[in-house]
Amino acid sequence: MRKEKGGPWIRMCAIVLYPTVKLLARRVIKGPKLPRHGGVLLVMNHVSHLDPVFDAILVHNNDRVPRFMAKASLWKVPLLGKVMAGAGQIPVFRPSGEAAKESLRAAKDSLRAASEGLEQGKLLVIYPEGTITKDPDGWPMAPRTGVARLALANDVPVIPAARWGTRDLYDGYSKKFRPFPRKKVVSILGEPIDLSAYRGQPATAQVLREVTDLLMGKVKELVAEARGEQAPEGFFSPVKAEKSGD
Repeated sequence: MRKEKGGPWIRMCAIVLYPTVKLLARRVIKGPKLPRHGGVLLVMNHVSHLDPVFDAILVHNNDRVPRFMAKASLWKVPLLGKVMAGAGQIPVFRPSGEAAKESLRAAKDSLRAASEGLEQGKLLVIYPEGTITKDPDGWPMAPRTGVARLALANDVPVIPAARWGTRDLYDGYSKKFRPFPRKKVVSILGEPIDLSAYRGQPATAQVLREVTDLLMGKVKELVAEARGEQAPEGFFSPVKAEKSGD
């Protein structure tokens, strides 16, 4: 079988990103190869705005075309929005203020577009945390249940993965970019997660939460492996941290 074709926009991104990643970091990749064909849902942690750059290269190295669910606001950025549309990325709309109902409808459209992509045999990268983690130590924070909806609605391999080291390059909260000395970025791919016990069940809030925590729990285990550290119990909650004054 031939390598999946990504089109001119993906080729242009590869030309730019490959040398950029090589310049910024020494990459270490562990774990099995991604499936060469068919729909795949790749579930990952999120620690830096540079993550998509490294994750896109990780997927492309596996002869797949990376497609991300990303904030819809990025489509409004000159040039970037054109590139993302041309590369087949999927905008995610978030509810806010008086536009909550409209935004919720748009969010459903985003999930529908993601499902259509999986049905068409595409590989989708998703960050269930929704944004870069607010955990002071960089561990995954409480994930959103959209990932469970996608995983249960589509009979495709759901693969956990982790990457660590990108926050040393760029910290989105401190706005510090530290390219020197050259950093080490570790990426680990896991085995597909067995969701057979949940398939066919009604997508209740409890089921969605259980599946979401199961998926992100596997990701957290891989983050711990990438860091060479013991992972903490549970997931960091920004809301609870704010209430406690941490």
